[in-house]
Amino acid sequence: MNTRGAWFMRDIPVIIWLTTAVIIALIHPFFDSSRWLLVHLVALGGFTHSIMVWSVHFTNALLKTPDVESRRTQNIRLILLQLGMLAVFIGVPTTLWWLTILGAAMISGVILWHAAMLAYRLRIALPGRFRISVRYYIVAAAFLPVGAALGVLLARGLPGDWHGKLLVAHTMVNLLGWVGLAILGTLVTLWPTMLRTKMADGAERASVRALPILTTGLSLVVASPLIDLAWLGVIGVGLYLVGTGIVYVPIIQAARNKAPHSFPTLSASAALIWLPIALVTLAVKILTDGWATLAQNYGVLTGMFLVGFALQMLFGALSHLVPVVIGGGPRPLKAGIAEINRLGTWRVVTANLAIALCLLPVPSIVRVILSAIALVALALALVFILRAIIVMIRTKRAMEHADDGELPKPEPMPTPKVSAPQVIASVAVIALGATLGVGLDPTAAGLGSTPQSPVAEEQVEPTGEVTEIEVTAADMRFSPASVDVPVGNELVIHLTNTDASEVHDLVLANGVDSGRLAPGESTTIAVGVITENLEGWCSIVGHRQMGMVFDVNAIGATSTDGDEHDHTDMATPGAGAAAELDFMASWSQDFEGYDPKLEPAPATTKHEYTFEVTEETIEVSPGVEQLRWTFNGDSTGPTLRGNIGDTFRITLVNNGTMGHSIDFHASHVAPDEPMRTIAPGESLVYEFTADRAGVWMYHCGTAPMTAHIGAGMAGAVIIDPPDLDPVDHEYIITQSELYLGANGEAIDVDKALAGQSDAVMFNGYVNQYIANPLEVTTGDRVRFWVLNNGPNKPLSFHIVGGQYDTVYKEGTYQLRNGRGALDPAEYDDGGAQALDLMPAQGGFVELDFPEAGHYTMVNHIMADAEHGAKGIVEVTD
Repeated sequence: MNTRGAWFMRDIPVIIWLTTAVIIALIHPFFDSSRWLLVHLVALGGFTHSIMVWSVHFTNALLKTPDVESRRTQNIRLILLQLGMLAVFIGVPTTLWWLTILGAAMISGVILWHAAMLAYRLRIALPGRFRISVRYYIVAAAFLPVGAALGVLLARGLPGDWHGKLLVAHTMVNLLGWVGLAILGTLVTLWPTMLRTKMADGAERASVRALPILTTGLSLVVASPLIDLAWLGVIGVGLYLVGTGIVYVPIIQAARNKAPHSFPTLSASAALIWLPIALVTLAVKILTDGWATLAQNYGVLTGMFLVGFALQMLFGALSHLVPVVIGGGPRPLKAGIAEINRLGTWRVVTANLAIALCLLPVPSIVRVILSAIALVALALALVFILRAIIVMIRTKRAMEHADDGELPKPEPMPTPKVSAPQVIASVAVIALGATLGVGLDPTAAGLGSTPQSPVAEEQVEPTGEVTEIEVTAADMRFSPASVDVPVGNELVIHLTNTDASEVHDLVLANGVDSGRLAPGESTTIAVGVITENLEGWCSIVGHRQMGMVFDVNAIGATSTDGDEHDHTDMATPGAGAAAELDFMASWSQDFEGYDPKLEPAPATTKHEYTFEVTEETIEVSPGVEQLRWTFNGDSTGPTLRGNIGDTFRITLVNNGTMGHSIDFHASHVAPDEPMRTIAPGESLVYEFTADRAGVWMYHCGTAPMTAHIGAGMAGAVIIDPPDLDPVDHEYIITQSELYLGANGEAIDVDKALAGQSDAVMFNGYVNQYIANPLEVTTGDRVRFWVLNNGPNKPLSFHIVGGQYDTVYKEGTYQLRNGRGALDPAEYDDGGAQALDLMPAQGGFVELDFPEAGHYTMVNHIMADAEHGAKGIVEVTD
């Protein structure tokens, strides 16, 4: 059957969808769901249509069977496919779920119809080589309806971490199944043809061996998030990688015979390199991240699989196939190939350098510039494919109307080569773009006007005009930090959280609220008609105090006093729930508080703990509640204990609503990775070996640390000195401060930053050991481990009626059994009355109690003792 003529026009929808994707990429900041639409225009619109068209083309060519379907029937199928895709493209962004279901059902039905016809062709064909390629197409088609069903569920919305789980399954079944298998099945015959070299021995056998491995691996990858077994997903990725390697062997052998030289082969080569890189990255992320975390940071994998691998392979294949299928003889083919290869080296090198750099942790403005460069380099493929089509048609028409004598003798087809000047030009363009990005100050955009004082709203007439602005939230700043809006204009803010781990929002003084945005999320805020200056801020606790503020400057308003905003002058801390504090009040009989008793260090040398970050409303003083940020749900963190040389492995799970981290002072490690802030839903593993003795603080290290520590995110790690004396009782006492907002609400950060505490607590509760005294017996030897968690106040730990004969502070004995380090051997009458500790310092004291009674332990900074930092040691005979 003749496949030339107008059959190539079936690729026009691909060009339309991809061109639309380019347009969306240019205007994506201006509407919601742009990222989803961009991905699916490429993955669904571009790839699916191409696979449908070219799998039929290759099946007919390989099986050498007469076509079992008319062109009209095939066109009907392709039209139904376009209608189904259009329904999905409209249904998901507009949340019309019925339209999404209809579109997904149409696409799935068309693909299954397509697969059935391929299977029928395979059944009636005579035995021959490379039937395996058709089997790849059939298996690939079987996976797509699964991906479509998962996509419908994602569009509906899912609770908890199910969104992340289904997102991983949905993308992998489509990209590695429908797209990946179709590509790998085609390359066995297409690749040597593109290189114009002979096929490697064993190419067919390699494809046969690889298909079951690829299918099994992909099935495990898709199943692993659904049954919540990360290790199963890693095994699946490994199997898929093995199958890919088997397919790659003859591909590499063919490339050795003739190296890639043209744009199609260079683009396909780059795609082949990205696939294993993406697979290895996927395996690492499955192993180290939770499903929710993996979904929140999916942009890197999307870039690798979708752009690096699939899109470049599509452009490479179409650039080779379109001129060949148009045909017309040497002249048109030569003219078309010349267009296809224009700037071929530059386009491939530039696109891949830009993609690689964009996947690295570069500044956001650098990523924007490099993304634009990559977009241009990739989009030129569409331009030159269209130019090739036009040039070949014109050449064919000119040949039809010319006499043979009028046509010059065709020259031999030139062999394109990798252009060194184009490589140099690519590096120069990327370097220039990166330099330009680094040199720009993104926070300077939109600044420069002095805010005016407000005008009365009734004096403002709406202008009917709209001011729109792009704002990013990252690093405790909005960028830009202000916008000038003519009075009467409506303001629309497109807000994107570009932070790596922190949750942010934007709240405006007129009550408009963006809602909380996870890293990578965007939203559009309709602020309304601007009549006066307007302040905004991030409402996540502590972020406003860190300078995360935003100003709307009403231009044209009548000034009354000319005052400018000064966000460094924060509001005076208010009383809040502090008015409810009663330091003479008793705890209820069922109050348990924090148990200060310490057990000896566990016998094991390896200690594993999970610290779950939560936000809990906790009664911190009788009748007074505060929303505490906790490690494992208590008002202060749990106490860990071990010996020198022990290994601690802490898994931090952030189940809070903002970014958190953890910093162990007992560790001696570079802080970059283990102490990094993780977003809600993420987790990290912090492992360290205890090298030195002491009582060490740990705490959340996320800014502002004053707020995170003051809200309860701190605790103690005790590493015993090697010659620790035996005692009868051991207790842990940590001091921290209380900064109250309204009753039941979170920490008042303004108070914390000003150091204006409402109370001081031992082990996270005000006066808790007045109601629940520590109980010992006369003559018992007692050791008090003491740590000052702060965040601001010093501690002078004293026990009324007691004397310390042993004092250990910050890793060394100041006094041991009555003898100081410089005292003579026979001297053992020394004593101490207080252990002085600044924030983050710790130690212990030892004493015995000679007679029964009630001994009060206090912070001897008496104002703090009288504001909650005291307790009782009850001694009985």
